[in-house]
Amino acid sequence: MPTYEYECFKCNHRFEVIQRMTEEPLKRCPKCKCKVRRLIGLGGGVIYKGSGFYTTEYRSDHYKQREKEESGGTSAPPPASAPAPAAATSGHSHASGGSCSCCKKSTCSTCKK
Repeated sequence: MPTYEYECFKCNHRFEVIQRMTEEPLKRCPKCKCKVRRLIGLGGGVIYKGSGFYTTEYRSDHYKQREKEESGGTSAPPPASAPAPAAATSGHSHASGGSCSCCKKSTCSTCKK
């Protein structure tokens, strides 16, 4: 049920009432019993619960692959490349003595050499 906001003409008291949409608007202020007017409110946000919403954002991998095939993209997944050596990926270089040039330790905690 929607929440309606009212304001009293005399005492300016503002209050909210939960009413059915089919109910008549209130006519009197609960404080001073004078006339009130119903204000135009922003209303509440709509919350969609359950499966089936936002389907364009959470597509399955199978759907995305099929969509690529239909649009002229490649059908095969990209080939898996071999992992690069740790020293090459971390920016570390090791001297011939086995110590890390970055941290000068014999066992580097960053690149495990």
